[in-house]
Amino acid sequence: MNKFLPLEITSLALQEIKNIKQNKGIPAEYALRIGIRGGGCSASYLIGFDKPKPSDETYEIEDLQILIDKKHLMYLIDLQVDFEETSEGRGFTFTKKTK
Repeated sequence: MNKFLPLEITSLALQEIKNIKQNKGIPAEYALRIGIRGGGCSASYLIGFDKPKPSDETYEIEDLQILIDKKHLMYLIDLQVDFEETSEGRGFTFTKKTK
């Protein structure tokens, strides 16, 4: 298990992730997977629950196991995962932090 998570998950996002895992009956052996789908200009971020795979790097925040495929790591560095609830809707947001 790695200690340094290359991205940030806000406390609001972490709370919502834990609520989803508990309330939707996600099996205990599943962990949170964060990654990318597609590539180039059409790439998008993904978030969900999955079983660990051999190509994953594993992290942990507040007893929540997080999986990131090694091929996705470089695209997730300095990413912030947050959760928003507005009059337009609710959901997770992904923002690249600038240095």
